[in-house]
Amino acid sequence: MDIKDLRTLIKIVTTTDISEFEWEQGEERIVIRRGQFVAPAPVVAAAPVAIAPAASVVSAGTPTAPAQAAVETVDDGFDTVESPIVGTFYRAPSPDSDNYVEVGSIVEKGQTLCIIEAMKLMNEVEADFKCRIVKILKENAQPVEYGDPLFLVEPI
Repeated sequence: MDIKDLRTLIKIVTTTDISEFEWEQGEERIVIRRGQFVAPAPVVAAAPVAIAPAASVVSAGTPTAPAQAAVETVDDGFDTVESPIVGTFYRAPSPDSDNYVEVGSIVEKGQTLCIIEAMKLMNEVEADFKCRIVKILKENAQPVEYGDPLFLVEPI
């Protein structure tokens, strides 16, 4: 199951009266419960990853696909790239590597902007369209919540 499918499931759970959803196929298992943190069972390989404010997800088996950035338009003419998950914001793939982007960088659709680490899983946040980085709103290694603004971008 990819991140897009997970987001769809979480949206369904958070916008309906469903309080719990469980799905299992082979070694992959997903549990979404509203309003509570889900601890992994001893046999689950991956730790829980909070995806939405009202839901938590436990996933085991296959690694997650790169996260797509949520983009919101603001009044100043720039778009905001938001965090798709809860975790820790990193500007580079490792401490001794160059940052993915800098202010003024022109990025192509699908290019990595940053990484959000969630429970030891590194999730790449990618550009949804070609744009120029106007402002970086988070500091390296800063915790972020779902929906937190990460970048101001100008579509090109």
